[in-house]
Amino acid sequence: MKRFLFFQFSVLILAASVCAHAQVTPSAHRGKLSLTAGGFASAFQPDYAGGGVAGGSPNRLYGFGAYADLRMTRWVSIEAEMRWLRENSFVGITQDTYLFGPRVPIHEYKRLGATPYAKALLGLGKMDFEYKEAYGRFTDLALGGGVDLNLSKRWSVRAFDFEYQLWPNWINGTLKPYGASAGIAYRIF
Repeated sequence: MKRFLFFQFSVLILAASVCAHAQVTPSAHRGKLSLTAGGFASAFQPDYAGGGVAGGSPNRLYGFGAYADLRMTRWVSIEAEMRWLRENSFVGITQDTYLFGPRVPIHEYKRLGATPYAKALLGLGKMDFEYKEAYGRFTDLALGGGVDLNLSKRWSVRAFDFEYQLWPNWINGTLKPYGASAGIAYRIF
């Protein structure tokens, strides 16, 4: 009788372990270094219409740019971007920016392939003044965020990217251009 009970208990434990299909989920993921590069189109309000005084322009500036994201860990990456806003200028006023800084994903929606993010970039802003009579180079701080959508393992779309820039050492105070961008990128490694 004892052997029969032992046999039944053994079969029960074996059946339970086969049905359980237990697999431990990892408590952490090792970060993979990756580099993504892409291009985008932008529309910005330059916050300058001439006369040396900051103020809204009657025309938005349009242009193109390029960016690269170096992802070092799951939650930290460094972004570098260059933007040339030279189309639709009001009396020849254009702006170019060269920025870099941290980019942090807010959450990863794996089912949707979407990753909203926030960023804080610092760099240089170059501006051509009215009628190209003068130009200046200024410190540029950009705060922003957006959403990247994964199309495949290598390709992604920057569906929306918004930036609010501060040019604190501008001629007569602080210039505050803002705008949005959208583009496409390729993961190199």
